[in-house]
Amino acid sequence: MGILPLQGTIGNINFYKSGDRYFARTKGGPSAYRIAIDPKFERSRENAAEFGTGANAGKLLRTAFQSLLQSSSDKRMVRRLTSKMISVLQADTKSERGKRKVIDGKVELLEGFEFNEQGKLSTSFFAPYTSDINRISGELKISILPFVPQNLVTAPAGATHFKLISGGAEVDFENRSYNADLHSSPELALNNVETDEIVFKNTVRANSTHPLFLVLGVEFLQCVNASMYSLKDSSFNALAIVKVSAA
Repeated sequence: MGILPLQGTIGNINFYKSGDRYFARTKGGPSAYRIAIDPKFERSRENAAEFGTGANAGKLLRTAFQSLLQSSSDKRMVRRLTSKMISVLQADTKSERGKRKVIDGKVELLEGFEFNEQGKLSTSFFAPYTSDINRISGELKISILPFVPQNLVTAPAGATHFKLISGGAEVDFENRSYNADLHSSPELALNNVETDEIVFKNTVRANSTHPLFLVLGVEFLQCVNASMYSLKDSSFNALAIVKVSAA
């Protein structure tokens, strides 16, 4: 125990802070080689394998919607999505522990996932809509009835306009590939004038044998001298998975 404010590792000594004090201790724990071969660490190896599977699956799904996520995600989103993916593959009742797969799990658990916890779709956008996935035609559709933005959109200070965004994706988790179709509405004023009906038709391959995902989101803008600018604070922009169809 000491007063030197060091954190990190020098040689074989780890320096760390606990509470308001600083400590130093020698490195401990089993070696990587022992963890890799010792039967006592079989559970650890299984957990590590499934964590890697979940992390890779989450990365693939994020990549499919990357252009929408650039302004509609929080700093902990990657960790939250990985955790959710691990829950999906742990629902696999066919494979051995440590070898479970997302495709044999329950991808429906991802339905309702919010990519931005600071600005959730469920607390930003209240207009009624329907979502549908037609695996035969490959059409992932969202229909939003006419609504008054001032009444049904919760906007951050400074926003004058918003736009709705949608995307559909076919994701092959086994071969790490995807096919996505993304769309956006025109900029809409945050006023008391009723909108027209808005319909998003996102198209992927017909008769796909892979999981299909449908997302809906809202992005806020500010109009200055007839030009539209995205708000610098993107914590209010929302994007959520509103429909999932398993293979």
